[in-house]
Amino acid sequence: MSFYLLASIAKILVVFTAIMVGVALITWLERRVCAFMQDRLGPNRVGPLGLLQPAADGLKNIVKEETYPRRADVWLFLLAPAAAFTPALMTFAVIPFATPLPTRWGTVDMVVADLPVGFLYILAISSLGVYGIVLAGWSSNNKYALLGGLRASAQMISYEIAMGLAVVAVLLMAGNVTIAGAIARQQEGWWFVLPLGLAFLLFLIAAFAETNRVPFDLPEAEGELVAGYHTEYSAMKFSMFYIAEYSNMVTASALMVSLFFGGWDIPFTTWDDGPPWTTGKSLATFAVFTAKVAAFLFLYIWVRWTLPRFRFDQLMALGWKVLLPFAITYLTVIASMIWFLRERLDWVYGPAFCAALLGVNVVLGAVVVWGLDRGRLVTGAAAPAGGGD
Repeated sequence: MSFYLLASIAKILVVFTAIMVGVALITWLERRVCAFMQDRLGPNRVGPLGLLQPAADGLKNIVKEETYPRRADVWLFLLAPAAAFTPALMTFAVIPFATPLPTRWGTVDMVVADLPVGFLYILAISSLGVYGIVLAGWSSNNKYALLGGLRASAQMISYEIAMGLAVVAVLLMAGNVTIAGAIARQQEGWWFVLPLGLAFLLFLIAAFAETNRVPFDLPEAEGELVAGYHTEYSAMKFSMFYIAEYSNMVTASALMVSLFFGGWDIPFTTWDDGPPWTTGKSLATFAVFTAKVAAFLFLYIWVRWTLPRFRFDQLMALGWKVLLPFAITYLTVIASMIWFLRERLDWVYGPAFCAALLGVNVVLGAVVVWGLDRGRLVTGAAAPAGGGD
């Protein structure tokens, strides 16, 4: 019991410290990638290649004056940044990031909390982040901040349903409600991104919306709402919202890796699929997991500096008129197909099972692309039919 407690405390300190340091480096990476895309240098004066720029920004925010709006609800105004920041860190606690590590005292699972209901925990905790944003908008007593908070709550509720339905498809394939169980099932056959490709697409779109990133950054919308829900915030309280955003990016990327890309599984080898566990396996699988997460973080940055922002009516139409009906239909088709393969054809999970589901996803994907291309589901800014003067 003493070893278990010490190992748990060590994992909490190491993992959450790594996330905080990683968030600082992601801010540097985003500014450098943005500068590269815009043919300029970006931060390059503080430290080698500007690597110490996040530390300088953090120090600046620590010493800046804390301001409080005169008519704000002070306690909720102070609570909101922490309420937005905490759920992102808590969600990461159930994500395995490497194979178990053997020690002289016993084997240590490379996950902060290996809960038997990991999927349910993720859906429950991740939905709490919206409270911090709504409280920030309301407690500021600022109309722009309130509009940003209302937009955030509407947006996150709208896309959370599609994300949950995409996760249900993964549950059907894994036959388990633990993240480790989903990773183990992917090691037996194909990564779920192939047999559940459209579920991954749903989850990816919803993840962009849940993290308030472009093209779904309507709650901030600098051109309309003067930065939205954190208009009245300054110093470290303001920084905590950005820390929450980037922490959510890390968590969402880790979830996509774990649910659809095999987690820490090393592709094209079975060396890491089972015991005996070694330190080499733990280090190798952790490196692979980190590389996969970094790829999705780069995708977040790439999309931000490539795509324009949706209008709010387009954002809501996409969530309710497109993603939700499609997610329900897709889940019905996939559940029926899995039942048919298992119960009628007596197939077990393996390459043939995954190939059959891949074919279903290809057919459904072709139908969806054709339907969206007709311009009947998401109304844009096109001219009315029939032209005009």
